[in-house]
Amino acid sequence: MVELSQDQKDAFWRDGVLVVRDAVTPEELAALRAEFDEWVVESRAHTDDYGETLDGRARFDLQPGHSAAKPALRRVQSPEEVSEVFAATMRNASTVDLCAELIGPGIRFHHGKVNSKLPGSATQVKWHQDFPFEPMSNDDVITCLLFIDDVTMENGPLEVLPGSHKGPIYSHWHNGVFTGAVDDAIIDAQRDRIVECTGKAGSVCLMHASLLHGSAPNLSDQPRTLYITTYYAEDAIELSPNHLPSTLTHELVR
Repeated sequence: MVELSQDQKDAFWRDGVLVVRDAVTPEELAALRAEFDEWVVESRAHTDDYGETLDGRARFDLQPGHSAAKPALRRVQSPEEVSEVFAATMRNASTVDLCAELIGPGIRFHHGKVNSKLPGSATQVKWHQDFPFEPMSNDDVITCLLFIDDVTMENGPLEVLPGSHKGPIYSHWHNGVFTGAVDDAIIDAQRDRIVECTGKAGSVCLMHASLLHGSAPNLSDQPRTLYITTYYAEDAIELSPNHLPSTLTHELVR
């Protein structure tokens, strides 16, 4: 079992982010890859987003240009609901224990998804904080990004501003419209502090929900697939409806 050293715990609370190598076993990683690969094969039979989640949104999200010859499955919402492999990882992997070490001992599952940034994808995630999307009565909330593929400087890694979780929760509204991103000027003033979170497949990036982060396009010829789960402290109370609800939301996992 992977455990955090005191130095790693201190680094997480100082920076708001921590990458841990070999956070899942090779067998767990292989099972996750195989499951996602099966979904990619299945997606060849579809021309539009398909499947249905608890709130009626499509479960399987296809990138524009998707075809049977060149499948482009870019997102799976709440994979734990339809996959025993992903459900087991969400509940039982060492990644859950790492989160519990930081914000536990008791923690609950909030939501999960698979994001796959495909080779040459122009998909860019604007800078934001997760907490405004999932406000709680306290901020003991961790986004857990498990690397199913190697994450490199070229294939669109997570970019973060270390320590920004200690600052304000910024507005994600512009001219009366919720854009889901902070003002560009906030990031432009701190670009020299940006750090990229890279690592081998099987690594995990633990990120505080108040940390400013984004990601660049995938300019490589390799995919960048992540299994993203969010956990929160057992004593935290949700202050707004879950933005990615599932039948497993609020499950006590530790």
